[in-house]
Amino acid sequence: MKDFTSLELLPSIQETLSEKGLVRPTDIQSRALPALLSGKSVVGISETGSGKTLAYALPVLHQLKSLENAGSLVQAEGHPRAVILVPARELGEQVTRVFKPFTHTTRLRVRSVVGGTDFDVAKRNVSGAFDILVATPGRLIKLLDRGLVNLSDVRVLVFDEADQMLDAGFLPSAVRISGDCKPHHQMVLFSATVPPKVQELISQLFTNAEVIRSEGSHQLVSGLTTRNLSIENGKRFPVLESLLETSVEGGTMIFTNTREQCDKLADEMKKVGHTAAVYRGEMDKMERRKNLKLFREGKIQFLISTDLASRGLDVEHVGRVINYHLPQQMENYIHRAGRTARAGRKGVVINFVTERDEAFVAKVQRLESKKSLGPKKDTSAEWPSEPAHEKPKARIIRPSGIVVKTRESSTSVRPILPVR
Repeated sequence: MKDFTSLELLPSIQETLSEKGLVRPTDIQSRALPALLSGKSVVGISETGSGKTLAYALPVLHQLKSLENAGSLVQAEGHPRAVILVPARELGEQVTRVFKPFTHTTRLRVRSVVGGTDFDVAKRNVSGAFDILVATPGRLIKLLDRGLVNLSDVRVLVFDEADQMLDAGFLPSAVRISGDCKPHHQMVLFSATVPPKVQELISQLFTNAEVIRSEGSHQLVSGLTTRNLSIENGKRFPVLESLLETSVEGGTMIFTNTREQCDKLADEMKKVGHTAAVYRGEMDKMERRKNLKLFREGKIQFLISTDLASRGLDVEHVGRVINYHLPQQMENYIHRAGRTARAGRKGVVINFVTERDEAFVAKVQRLESKKSLGPKKDTSAEWPSEPAHEKPKARIIRPSGIVVKTRESSTSVRPILPVR
């Protein structure tokens, strides 16, 4: 599929695609759209930043608007025809933003009920007739229990970022929600990785689905440069301080492994004059949303986070990821790395490597050797209005009094330390 016009999408949908400058589909979109538009159930495995949301949004919009054009209107209160399940509020907001431009031309109605919102607000959101519901599983179950939402007319059920919905009650909730939908409804699942619980979900609910993998699924993308910095005697912060003095195109996400490490690092950065936002669990949700918004808008250049921010968040302007503490699981590393070099752009991941991290880094280097070639040309992102990152010119910087040993990744040909 060379471009979206080759698909038999409704004119109202094509109009919005044209207005937004969306011409060529990404790899996962090219692979998944024909199957989804034909009504097949699909399991799509694709790396972060690959355009998964639009891959299912277009078929959902096409199917529901076609029903409406045929005279079948949604009139009953709280009876959606499509449900998009998301793991968290932030992703729910992102999904809603992807759908929103298409609602102007299709006149389809999208509602959202996600965790972290007042239940009375959720009740108001599902009042009246609407077509598409974006929801977190727990909040949707509560609404079903109280009879505020009825899924008997749902034609499409989507699990977005399924590998994030891994709490103990997820699988029973998924089975319950699917069972409440219209018989023989279309099932869609998108995920960056397939941990055991997602595999269990696929085995139970997606036995007849077509499994589609993008070229870069479970791989690091071609636009990513990896740089490994040796940390001696646990002295991470002096090395980070030298990095922060260099500028990159876009923001910098700094990952730690615990909430305590997040807060400590934010305090250390503040003492040397660098303002950083924190995004972690066990903090006020409004403060977390505010911090993410400041980072998204470029008002703050540094976001310090645990793995909470490694999955699902769509922040287009990230030019650099720093693993201040490397994760223990490769799955988490892939998600962290996926915050940059999105949709064909360039990005860099800098790993702080202690002696005990060397075995993990060896695994990363093997993964890099299998790096996805990706598209030869920059393909359209979901909303390609953000500027692409320019590849910086690199030179080695050695701050006085700090000895930094460097290790090149197996695919990198540039010096380890970034540029001014």
